[in-house]
Amino acid sequence: MTPEAPLRQTKFGLAPDGDGWFVVNAREIRWRAWERLGVYCDFEGKKRFKQLGVNISVLQPGESLGRYHRENAQEDFLVLAGECVLVVEGQERPLKQWDLFHCPPGVAHAVVGAGEGPSLVLAVGARTGTEDDSLVYPADPVARRHHAGVAKETSSSEEAYKPFTFTWGPYREGWLPD
Repeated sequence: MTPEAPLRQTKFGLAPDGDGWFVVNAREIRWRAWERLGVYCDFEGKKRFKQLGVNISVLQPGESLGRYHRENAQEDFLVLAGECVLVVEGQERPLKQWDLFHCPPGVAHAVVGAGEGPSLVLAVGARTGTEDDSLVYPADPVARRHHAGVAKETSSSEEAYKPFTFTWGPYREGWLPD
């Protein structure tokens, strides 16, 4: 029988402390605020989930959910509220509430907040153990126009995210709809 993982109170909110099952509300878990990349909670503690990554991102218009990239694992993105622009394989596609973007391994992509207000996006990604083996941040003019792309292609996450800073913190009222 798998035990329940305890939730540890941190100065930034709750965080799971160990393996096992748990239940936590997104308003109680820690959040990460990125400069120009929105805010998100990933529901994870010090250790990443082994098989599946899950997070909720709140994007203001023009903020991207990460850098334009391709990797060796499946990802899926569901717009729960608001509007976004999907940059996929150098093309733009509008996304609205309840649109799902299914992204097989090897597809270059970025999701960018759009419209008049914030968007809320649920992101789910496979954890294969090899997803970073072929991680690439391609230099793409469409992604760069949306401030989601790098100037020069790289396979280094550190290099791709170098221009951005982030802080951990607790949930702030208003990030999630009632």
